[in-house]
Amino acid sequence: MAAPLFLGTFYIGNEVVVVEYLQLLTFAPPNHINPKNHNQNMVSDTFEVIGGHPLKGELTPQGAKNEALQVISAVLLTDDVVTISNIPDILDVNKLIELLRGLGVTAEKTAPDTYRFCAGTIDVSYLRSENFLRDAQRLRGSVMLIGPLLARFGRATLPKPGGDKIGRRRLDTHFLGFQKLGAEFKYDDEKDIYYVQKPDGGLKGTYLHMDEISVTGTANVLMAAVLSKGKTTLYNAACEPYVQQLCQMLVRMGARIEGLGSNLLHIEGVEQLGGTEHRCLPDMIEVGSFIGLAAMTASDITIKNVGVQHLGIIPHTFERLGIQIDVVGDDLHIPAQEHYEIQTFIDGSIMTIYDAPWPGFTPDLMSIMLVTATQARGSVLIHQKMFESRLFFVDKLIDMGAQIILCDPHRATVIGLDRRSQLRGIEMTSPDIRAGQALLIAALSAKGKSIIHNVHQIDRGYQHIDTRLNAIGAKISRV
Repeated sequence: MAAPLFLGTFYIGNEVVVVEYLQLLTFAPPNHINPKNHNQNMVSDTFEVIGGHPLKGELTPQGAKNEALQVISAVLLTDDVVTISNIPDILDVNKLIELLRGLGVTAEKTAPDTYRFCAGTIDVSYLRSENFLRDAQRLRGSVMLIGPLLARFGRATLPKPGGDKIGRRRLDTHFLGFQKLGAEFKYDDEKDIYYVQKPDGGLKGTYLHMDEISVTGTANVLMAAVLSKGKTTLYNAACEPYVQQLCQMLVRMGARIEGLGSNLLHIEGVEQLGGTEHRCLPDMIEVGSFIGLAAMTASDITIKNVGVQHLGIIPHTFERLGIQIDVVGDDLHIPAQEHYEIQTFIDGSIMTIYDAPWPGFTPDLMSIMLVTATQARGSVLIHQKMFESRLFFVDKLIDMGAQIILCDPHRATVIGLDRRSQLRGIEMTSPDIRAGQALLIAALSAKGKSIIHNVHQIDRGYQHIDTRLNAIGAKISRV
């Protein structure tokens, strides 16, 4: 049975084509879930973890989640083919790919970790559909679509995105940047929908001193600037390896960007971009998680192909907890350690570990750092500066027997148990991606059985984590 005729606006290349089409009713799974991914969405949302078993073996980190969300969004900037490899098979990335398919992007999976994208034909009317507004709201990474859509198609619509409940995560930096490039901005506070549109003369390059060092804000404004007229200067830009990777990909597509790796980027706008091939870096957050896992479970683990040159201060920060890390080529070997002792500062004062924009210590590993400290010898102050709700999972660790004082929403003092008292298994719920992984590590080190609910939060950021850890001796079941 056919529905009434609809009028749609499509883009083929950069040409606008208005067509009438007949929309056929089809029987699809609820919420337009791709049947291929349906089982992944329907798997159990609970882990049963039997802890206290040392692990041994090799782990290879997945492709970087935060990079993948940026570079996949960038395929909208060209009507040529873009091939991206080392894409992690995780919920957040798969949801973004489905959003692109809804817009008309072809996304062909050519290997388990590789997609071939082509954004030659785009239906921008999909941005106002109920399906897009519903699905984009569930994924914070959907914000990365705005810059490419604005640059190439002249407008973008986005519902207020969700994501982890770790505190305020404002989007002002993104929209202030678009406005500086000349875009018209509107926010519907009743529907929680953002609208941006090009002016008649198009986007124009400008000097932009960003009000915060935002990774996604930098990436978004950067993707809009590469197709703007004239020169754009971004000062106080984020310079994480993932932003550098995006810049390198855009340069291969024909963009003109100078200052890669610094907080001062110069972009000379071009008329159009072409296709390219790109490979995502190993996920530094997963690398750090595996370091913490090895220390907490007194396990001998080798982390393969980590991209050592892109890890920055991460290995050194874990070494400050007393963890031995041996660099072997591009691998990290963490030998089994019965004890690891937190260092002090030179004057003997208590160690403080805090997050900071790159090249500082990434906030995404603060939850792992806190958990790892619970079985160290000594004490440490964990200062989570960027998000005021990220430390609220410590009540679950306290229930497991950890000695932690939550000083305020941003600071927690951890008194290490030095394995004198093993954590005990409990029933708990994962509040966000990174806390969920931290709780899984705690459960693997604990005595007895732990039940972790809401593990789709872990699945959002960690690829088949139960299967991969079980392969080296973990006992994790989806129940």
